[in-house]
Amino acid sequence: MADSAALLAAWLAVATSEDEAWAAARPGPPLAEVAARLATVPRPFLDDAVSISALAGDVVGSPLAAIPFVDDPRVRTGAAIGLWLRASEDLIGPFTPSARWAHPRGVDALALRLAPVVDPQDWLADDERREEATRTYLLWSGFLPAGEDAATARSLFDARDSLSRDAALADAFAVQRHRADLARRLAEARAQEAAARYSSE
Repeated sequence: MADSAALLAAWLAVATSEDEAWAAARPGPPLAEVAARLATVPRPFLDDAVSISALAGDVVGSPLAAIPFVDDPRVRTGAAIGLWLRASEDLIGPFTPSARWAHPRGVDALALRLAPVVDPQDWLADDERREEATRTYLLWSGFLPAGEDAATARSLFDARDSLSRDAALADAFAVQRHRADLARRLAEARAQEAAARYSSE
């Protein structure tokens, strides 16, 4: 099983900042509707014999950041549940309104940000943890729950965020997030400098 801090570091390598995620989020489907569908993930999606890489190719058409870590059962189950939420719009019917998820970051958020902190089996068995998983998935898929503005959604997300309640992991995550933000800003500055140099030639 992978170290939780290593999984969170893998998440930070692909995630935008939370502030950016909240700023970009737009109204989406109702929380209760997505949570109900999460609770009914079909057994084949959870079958260890099913390749998450192949399933991701079928459902999202692109690789997930979580794929290198799917030997960890938490990551595998978290990714499978996220892929079910994506696939369910075609297999069951659209959410209201249809989400038509633009990118797979919500799947990676479940697999790499939440699963290392809360066992995905708890998402299926516990109402509060299922709401946390649903809110995590919606945010990182680019949506606010229907009927909630960004401030309300963020407050409710923060109140249920298991990562922030785990002091040791939260501290390590904060350090990693700071490093990731610095690396992102440095890369942006280098890109701007290269562009400026190119345009002056």
